[in-house]
Amino acid sequence: MKYILYFFFFGIITSQAQTDYNTKKGFVAEGYDVVSYFDNKAIEGHKDFTTTYDGAKYKFTSQTHLDTFTANPNKYVPQYGGYCAYAVAEYDKKVSIDPETFEIRDNKLYLFYNSWGNNTLESWLEKDVKGLIKKADKSWKTIGKED
Repeated sequence: MKYILYFFFFGIITSQAQTDYNTKKGFVAEGYDVVSYFDNKAIEGHKDFTTTYDGAKYKFTSQTHLDTFTANPNKYVPQYGGYCAYAVAEYDKKVSIDPETFEIRDNKLYLFYNSWGNNTLESWLEKDVKGLIKKADKSWKTIGKED
């Protein structure tokens, strides 16, 4: 009986899909330091300071930032796998981001698309942000896993 339960639970754990992270350029946030965002700075990380968390690679500007991340990674991982928060909320789509377009809200990192005159952070801020977050959270439960 013990072995049946083990295989049952092991099967559930291994059958769950992993979060789909936006790893354009090989790293979450296109290689920008996710800890730096919390200092209100968008700074590209350095190849000497990297780590992998939950199957996705991250770059940092310093060993201090790398250590800060590894001590509490869930605090720094961007919402919605690092995809555009506005697109997840409004269109149920995973859209790439401009790593220099971001918002820290309620101690969470949100990244946004910003190209061709379309800055989705501006659109995000013009609407009911709390409502958008609720929509994005709901949408992410469906679109946020790898197939």
